[in-house]
Amino acid sequence: MSNIINDFSISVATVNGSGSSTANTTLLRAIFKMGIPVSGKNLFPSNIQGLPTWYTIRVSKDGYTGRRDVTEVVVAMNPASFARDLAEVAPGGAFFYADDIKQPITRADISVYPMPIKTLIRAQTEVPANIRDLVSNMLYVGILAQTIGIDLEKIQAALSFHFKNKEKPVTLNFNAVKAGAEWALDNLPKTDPFMLESMNKTDDLIMTDGNTAAAIGAIYGGVQFAAWYPITPATSLAESLIDYLPVLRKREDGKNTYAVIQAEDELAAIGMTVGAGWGGLRSMTSTSGPGFSLMTEFAGLAYYAEVPVVIWDVQRIGPSTGLPTRTSQGDLTFANFIGHGDSHSLILLPGNMRECFEFGWQAFDIAERIQTPVFVLSDLDMGMNQWMSKPFEYPDVDMDRGKVLWEKDLEELKGNWGRYADKDGDAITYRTLPGNKHPMAAYFTRGTGHDEQARYTEDSATWTRMMDRLKQKNETARLHVPKPIIDETPGATLGIIAYGSTEAAVSEARDQMAESGLKSASMRVRAIPFTAEVKSFIEKYEQIVVVEMNRDGQMHQILCAEYPALAPKIRSVAFQDGLPASAKWIREGIIKNYEGGIMKDEVKKNAAKKKVVVKKGAQK
Repeated sequence: MSNIINDFSISVATVNGSGSSTANTTLLRAIFKMGIPVSGKNLFPSNIQGLPTWYTIRVSKDGYTGRRDVTEVVVAMNPASFARDLAEVAPGGAFFYADDIKQPITRADISVYPMPIKTLIRAQTEVPANIRDLVSNMLYVGILAQTIGIDLEKIQAALSFHFKNKEKPVTLNFNAVKAGAEWALDNLPKTDPFMLESMNKTDDLIMTDGNTAAAIGAIYGGVQFAAWYPITPATSLAESLIDYLPVLRKREDGKNTYAVIQAEDELAAIGMTVGAGWGGLRSMTSTSGPGFSLMTEFAGLAYYAEVPVVIWDVQRIGPSTGLPTRTSQGDLTFANFIGHGDSHSLILLPGNMRECFEFGWQAFDIAERIQTPVFVLSDLDMGMNQWMSKPFEYPDVDMDRGKVLWEKDLEELKGNWGRYADKDGDAITYRTLPGNKHPMAAYFTRGTGHDEQARYTEDSATWTRMMDRLKQKNETARLHVPKPIIDETPGATLGIIAYGSTEAAVSEARDQMAESGLKSASMRVRAIPFTAEVKSFIEKYEQIVVVEMNRDGQMHQILCAEYPALAPKIRSVAFQDGLPASAKWIREGIIKNYEGGIMKDEVKKNAAKKKVVVKKGAQK
């Protein structure tokens, strides 16, 4: 039996609320500290405790971080999901289970490892009775570490990080880890091929989640005000602001330079945010789909009154309450067309941790430059799960406050300005901020019909003129939003368009298709309105597919509406089951859905050359 080294997935099946989160993230961080590329995804229910939960760790020597559809190593700690967990072990895989679960094991094609968790935890007499069940999770950490080769020193380091170097909890938990490892060494002969060996591929990387990255980015971007209301999966973004702002933004005299307010609901949260933005503060809120829906009217006010604010939408499955703890990209069309009447949204679409951080501060610059709401669409997978990333860099550019008139500016203009008057031809007007003492600084902010001087009017011609300027402002915005990331391959005729957290799976799918001879180029869209590069990419390739995690192909719809002449060659590969995108469904979706197009011919041609068998709906 030859070993399979640093290229498999581990799934830990437990009960929500059992305290397994610490154990699972300890495993993840220990593997990361061994220099091995790794990613972790938590599949948890929307109740507080008692239902099944799974934590999947992907180990990839090649650096792939997308979700895999196959799991080779399973740790089963939950009787309720035991049969399912056993069935999902890949042939030749390893199945670890708590031996007090008395259910039949009928498979002979896997390695089976019973673990006496309850017996071992009773031997840990120093563990207080009230936390014994929590600490018992560390026993499977130790057993797994011994069996597949996780460095115990790295586990101890991971525990020290988690418990902030507090000696007592670190010692209690690490003693349980060692007890599990020692038991496995003496009692579990290894019969599976899965092993970990140290590498150096994570030495210059960090590990974080997107909500934390976004919060730190916002702080570095000068956030002064945040209002929020708790909602999964966005809550931890606001909580990260609360954690890091006192550390990073306290003045020498001890006074704060920020305010974070938990509002009574999402409507109040965005109302406060718009008020703070009008007052000149860099203001933001964060929410998810149901809360985003409640924010619609105030978003329309900010658009028409031209108030800069930032709204983070960490997406989950809808409609309605939907699946609160499952990931999705289902809010895109809503964000794009939010509000009644005619409007254009400015949307940023981060695709990794670095961009969650960078868009955290860039969103404020863009909002103030364009004087409009900026919606940043992340999702649960990106926001709450752990991802590897290059370290963040402090912004090396000055804050862009946009067109703000101060006292000296008004004096030079001799009062010749209007809040909604376009002086430069870019459709963006000048504004003043409260506190400006010049007698000509004041104006009345209106969400109703107004003219260039912010005076109320219902004149049809004036209304048309104001709305046409807002539409033109959207064209100016194209020059200020992030451009797409394009990766081209010589000889490719297929172009893949994606956005957000699907990037990791798309990259892996392209590599897999290339091995079978199907060359492709990719473009990751990072903003709406689209920049010129988006149209050029679509024009360049014979066939375009748009990959996204929603039922209806929302980005596909928006692209076809934006470029109707190009729509016939733009196809949709859209799928939503609540799980993060995988390379398998992207690859199979591309081939399955276009049997009559160029991909069928190209796949068959290259398959014949490589003697690759091609079946309907899949590529082997």
